[in-house]
Amino acid sequence: MEQEVNNKITLDYDDGSSVECEILGVFEAIGKEYIALYCEETDDIILYRYVEIDEQNFELEDIPEEDFDAVSEVFESFVEEEEE
Repeated sequence: MEQEVNNKITLDYDDGSSVECEILGVFEAIGKEYIALYCEETDDIILYRYVEIDEQNFELEDIPEEDFDAVSEVFESFVEEEEE
């Protein structure tokens, strides 16, 4: 998994709330890039589709329900490899 240089990101939600997350890394699954975030506030790991716009800008997209299990499995395999 590729580690991002800036290791924090703030997610702003539609309801006006926001949460700061640590970037665990960017990884590829099913032909696309995804990002794993750790939210200390809720102790959750959040996965999003990662879409690079240019070298300094990117967008996060929700992962379609039909792809989520496959993306989660790839992320879990990276976690298992790092633990070994």
